[in-house]
Amino acid sequence: MCIQSANPRYREIVDRAAAPTYHEGMNWKRHAACAAVLAGMAGAGCEDAAKRPVQARVPATIPAPQSAQLPTSAPGPVQLPPLPLTVASHRLLLLRPQIPGESDLIAKVEAKFASGQQNYKAGHLEAARKDFDEAMDLMLESGYNPYADPKLSELFHRVVDTVYTDELQAFRAGDGFQEAPAVPAPIDEVAEMTFPVDPRLKDRAEQAAKNISHDLPLTVNDEVLSFLNFFQTPRGRAIVETGLQRRGRYHEMISRVLREEGVPQDLIYLAQAESAFQPLALSRAGARGMWQFVAYRGQQYGLRHTWWIDERQDPEKATRAAAQHLRDLYGLFGDWYLAIAAYNCGPGNVQKAIERTGYADFWELYKRNVLPKETKNYVPIILALTLIAKDAAHYGIQVVPEAPAATDVVKPGRAIDLRLVAETIDVDVETLRTLNPPLLRLATPDDPSFELHLPAGTAERFSAEIADIPADKWVSWRRHRVEAGETLTSIGKKYHVTPVAIADANNLEHRAALEPGEKLIIPAAPAQSETKRRLVSYRVRKGDTLLGIADHFSVEADDVKKWNRLKTNHVGRGMVLRIYTLGGAPEARPARARSAPKKKAHAGTRVAQAATSSPNKN
Repeated sequence: MCIQSANPRYREIVDRAAAPTYHEGMNWKRHAACAAVLAGMAGAGCEDAAKRPVQARVPATIPAPQSAQLPTSAPGPVQLPPLPLTVASHRLLLLRPQIPGESDLIAKVEAKFASGQQNYKAGHLEAARKDFDEAMDLMLESGYNPYADPKLSELFHRVVDTVYTDELQAFRAGDGFQEAPAVPAPIDEVAEMTFPVDPRLKDRAEQAAKNISHDLPLTVNDEVLSFLNFFQTPRGRAIVETGLQRRGRYHEMISRVLREEGVPQDLIYLAQAESAFQPLALSRAGARGMWQFVAYRGQQYGLRHTWWIDERQDPEKATRAAAQHLRDLYGLFGDWYLAIAAYNCGPGNVQKAIERTGYADFWELYKRNVLPKETKNYVPIILALTLIAKDAAHYGIQVVPEAPAATDVVKPGRAIDLRLVAETIDVDVETLRTLNPPLLRLATPDDPSFELHLPAGTAERFSAEIADIPADKWVSWRRHRVEAGETLTSIGKKYHVTPVAIADANNLEHRAALEPGEKLIIPAAPAQSETKRRLVSYRVRKGDTLLGIADHFSVEADDVKKWNRLKTNHVGRGMVLRIYTLGGAPEARPARARSAPKKKAHAGTRVAQAATSSPNKN
C-alpha cells in the first residue's frame, strides 16, 4: 500500500498513530482515525512506491499453532467495505459520519479553523489549540475520504499543514513565558559557499564602482563577482529583495546612528548581509539580532541579556553598539576591510593572520588562506550587496521599502503580559512583538526603566484602561471582548476561571447577561512556568560551542558546565547536555554518565535540536 502524498507530515501522523506515545492536544482516538483516513487515500498514481517505501507499524501477530495447515492456494482479493469503517480491536474506533453532507462538514471545519487562527494571532493559545483540535476531529471522525472531493482535499491539506507547522507546535502549550522563536540568519546560508564568476558582470560592476557614491572602498575582483553572480540567482535575489524591502523600516534610524558615531554610511550593508535587517535573526554560532552580536561582545558594548530581554535584538541599541565596535576595530587596524573581517571573526584572529604573514591587507590575507573561510567570504559578500543596493534597477531588482513604524512609548513600571496589553488597546500580539523585538517572552521584565513600544496613538488609552487591573496581576489577568452568545460560564471555561470570579472582578451580577462588544477583566490564575524550572536534554551537534548553546537557552555557560560536570568549555559532537532553562538550583547531584542503553525520554523532557554552528562572530 502507498500513501499518495509527498508531504512528510502525513506520514509522520501515521507513524504517531501507531506509536505508543501521544502528541499533545490529540488523543489516541484521533491518532488511530488519522491513520485510517490516510490509509484510505491509497489509490492510483503509486508507481513510485518502490522509490519511496512506506513502512507500516503493525501489532505483533500471534504465531499459528504447529498443527495449522497452510492454504493450498492463494486467496482471492479482499473486498473492503466503503467508509465509514468499524475497526474491531481492544480499542473500538467508530468512524461514522457526524455531519449530513460534505458542504456542511467543510463549513464547520472552516469555521473552527478560522477561529483557531484568530485566537492564535491574538495570543489566546489554549483556545487556539482547542479550535484546531476540534477542526481535526471533525475531519477525521466524519468518515469521509479527504480525496473524495477537491474542496475537501484542499481543506484537509490546509488544516494539517497549518496545525503541524513547527512554529505553531512551539506555541500549542504556550503560557506567555516560553521564549519567542528566532529566525535563521541569512549569513549562515551564504558565507561558507563558493560560486562561479560571470564575466559579463565585471564591466558593469567596475563602472558602477567608479560612478556611484560610496564612503567605503569598493573593490571589484573575482571574489566579489562570484557573490554578485549568486545574488542574481532566484535564492540570492530573494535574500537581496527581502533585505532591501525591510531596510526601509530602519534606514533612517541606522543612518542617524552611524552619522552620530562618525563611521561610514555604507556600513549599513553589514546588517543586510548579516540578517537582512531582521532583529530576531539567530546564527548557528548563537549570534543574535540585526547586527549579529554574540553574547560576550554584546555585553562588552552595553547590550543587556536577561531571561526577559535581549538588547542584541533592539534595532537602535544594537546599531549603536555595532557602530562603536566597528569604529574601535578601524582604530585598531586602520583599514575598513580588516575592520569588517575582524567584526566577523574577532580582532584576535585577524591580528594573528597579520603576524603570520606580515601583511596588513585583507586581499593578501585572503590569498594566503590565513582567515576562516566564512571571514574570507564576508567582505566580498558585503561589497557585492553594496554594489547591487546602489544600482538595484540595473540588476532587475525593484522593491517597495517598508515604512518606519510610528510608535508611542510607555513605561509600565513592572512586568505585564503582552496579551493583556494587546487586549487592552485592541491590537494583535504579533504587532506588539514586532514593535518590541528585544522581548524574549510574551511579557515585559519587572523593570521600572523598561520602555514598551505601542502603536502610535494608543498610549493614552493603554494608561487609562490598564489602571482597572491591579498591577500585581498584570502577568496573569486578561481582558476579553464579549462575542454574541457568550456567557460568563463559556468565557470562564475558555480561561480556566470560574464565572463567579469573572463576575466579581467586573462588579457584575453572577447571572448577568452580557452585551456583545463589552470588555471583561478575566482574573486568570498565574502561569506556573514563571517559577517552574524545566529540564532540557540537548544533543551537541557539529560546530556547536558551549557559549552558543548557553546563549540559545538564555543561561550562563558556567551553569551549563556545573550542571554537566564539565571541566572545560569544550563540548563534543553527540554529547547530551542537561540544561535547566529557568532560574534556581539544579538537582543536588548531577546524573552520572551511564553506559546502559538509552531509554525513551520522559514526556516532561524534550530533546532540543539546533542548527550546526559557524565561526564565531563579533
